Amino acid sequence: MWQALYQELEGKGFVVIAVALESRGAEAARPWIEAAKATYPCLVDATHIVAERYGMVNVPIGVWIDEAGTIVRPPEPAGTTDSFRAMDRQTFALSAEARADLRNARASYVAALRDWAERGAASKFALSPEEVRRRMAPPDEAKARATACFRMGEYLHAVGFEGDARAYFDEATRLHPQNWAFRRQAWNLEDPMKAGGKEFWAAVDALGDGHYYDPVEMPAVQP
Repeated sequence: MWQALYQELEGKGFVVIAVALESRGAEAARPWIEAAKATYPCLVDATHIVAERYGMVNVPIGVWIDEAGTIVRPPEPAGTTDSFRAMDRQTFALSAEARADLRNARASYVAALRDWAERGAASKFALSPEEVRRRMAPPDEAKARATACFRMGEYLHAVGFEGDARAYFDEATRLHPQNWAFRRQAWNLEDPMKAGGKEFWAAVDALGDGHYYDPVEMPAVQP
């Protein structure tokens, strides 16, 4: 998706920059980057600095930044929805309805990006600075402490204190339960199978009617 869009729109000054939130480093991210055959810049954020600065709590998340370096759409799900929750957990198959929902979400998001690449600030999808600020509320004390706990957990894991690291990862999740990046990175460091296994699905099920991906606040795309 991103490679095709980049090739289509690069003549309009559009650039995709992919950032892998990967505490295990570049070698863990490499297979995914190579599989994408990306010709756009692909970065690896091993310490989650980008996620912290932009308030990213999940993936895939997109941020639109104009040529002046101004954010015109803050972090939001990039063409995906909660439809994956209907997945058959044995076969990983999605229903036709869930597949259609995901296709529509992706098509709408890409159409909005095309409109922005063409119209710039005049695009109805480009938000005002006031609206960007409204959507990008700074972290409260609990979220700031969660980030500090997560970083301490990463450090302790790196130097071999896995048990102590687990306590800090758990505290980070308790303080900021909506941050799925913290949860999944902690699972990946302990045992990569956990990030897509029973622990992950139990946490998703615990959401009940809550969202895994918050719905995107975006105008309808006209055909």
